[in-house]
Amino acid sequence: MNETKTGGLNVGVRISYGLGDTACNIVFGMISALLTLFYTDYAGVAVATVGLAMLVSRVFDGFSDVIMGVLVSKTKTKWGKARPWILWMAIPYAVCAVSMFCVPQSSNTIQFWYIFITYNLCTTVCYTAINVPYGTLSTMMTRSSHERDLLSIFRMALSPVGKIIAVTFTLPVVKMMGNDQAAWIKTMSIWCVIAVILLFICFFQCKETVNLEQQAANTKKVGAGRQIKALLSNPYFWATLILWTVTCVHTTIIGTDLPYYCKYVLGNDNIYSLIYTAEIVSLIVGAIACPMLLKKFNKRDLSLFGCIVVVVAHALIMVNPTNVGWLLAMTIIRSLGQAPLTSVVFGMMGDVVEYGQWKSHLRQESLVFGAGSMGFKIGTGITSAVMTLMLEGAGFLSSTAGGAVQPDSAISMITTIFKFGPIFVWIVAIIVLVFYKLDKIYPKVMKDLAEREARGEM
Repeated sequence: MNETKTGGLNVGVRISYGLGDTACNIVFGMISALLTLFYTDYAGVAVATVGLAMLVSRVFDGFSDVIMGVLVSKTKTKWGKARPWILWMAIPYAVCAVSMFCVPQSSNTIQFWYIFITYNLCTTVCYTAINVPYGTLSTMMTRSSHERDLLSIFRMALSPVGKIIAVTFTLPVVKMMGNDQAAWIKTMSIWCVIAVILLFICFFQCKETVNLEQQAANTKKVGAGRQIKALLSNPYFWATLILWTVTCVHTTIIGTDLPYYCKYVLGNDNIYSLIYTAEIVSLIVGAIACPMLLKKFNKRDLSLFGCIVVVVAHALIMVNPTNVGWLLAMTIIRSLGQAPLTSVVFGMMGDVVEYGQWKSHLRQESLVFGAGSMGFKIGTGITSAVMTLMLEGAGFLSSTAGGAVQPDSAISMITTIFKFGPIFVWIVAIIVLVFYKLDKIYPKVMKDLAEREARGEM
């Protein structure tokens, strides 16, 4: 059974749901953290070529999320709407992920098109076809805001495990297997096998139990224009979209820049695995503490306090930015501050679905998650492109052996991005949370919905 007699989800179901994001982050963690390093320092691709390919790709990738949201809403199978996509796309996702690391040693033009095609097959098509349904699935497993919070927390507690596998262990395994492009292909193949197994566990253990098809029958007659208008007029959709984007942009900034910072500023790329592991473990610890903290604080207040901690901790890094011990300590504190928002943001998006139904009489689970995913992907794509173009403008040198001596201008740019990028995005999160009021009105929203649905209305 998916739910206990009291309406709560089994711990096993919550863990299985979280393992779905572990699988996603085995690949996406690699993309957001080490893929740029692989392209420039192992495949020998010019940094400008990488930036252009990712920027153009993210535009396509973003629109694919909205399309996927529509496809999920129209899907009808014995497994439900969202759940079957996890089964259908698991193996194609793994195959496409490995193909990204098979970049040919050829001209910049051929490398650009190879990166563009394989990157889009993996992210625009396969990742989207898993991640949008996966996010939507949580709203179809339960109507309880508390249970969705717990699903979000389990998701965020287990998703970093995927990043640990992909990011922390990748460089050591790559070096063990020969420290060349072939070693990256072998390593990614191992990670993808693990990802497929975890996706299968998520599919078989998580069931869709929320069914409002009868009440929602009238929405089939609603045109796309009204659907989009209802979504775009939902202020909390925009709020959670920005908050989700902030968490992902932070990961992109740190994940892309930190390997270069460790390698060229601190002078030891092995330090990266230590710092990244400390960050991820701290996120997990913080996520585990969130259920207890949510008994005393609502999602907004807890997240706001955490964001303030992030800004202060990262600012303190500047006191001694080249001291590894100090950097490690501030990273741990910063990550503990990140944990609340990172853990509950998907629970917030579930609340947005209920608020949207309350306000517009339209239930838009897949569209909320699809459009939200589009926003964060475009945001992270622009972030990746801007960073790579900044590095290119500063004279960053790519190489196939990873032994290029960087000019002072490139090292200065790497340092500047690392120091100031995260502070800027988390200040944006603080501003959004100051105006976020959904937690206060949510009990009334659900009370009104219960009364309407009892009458067979949306």
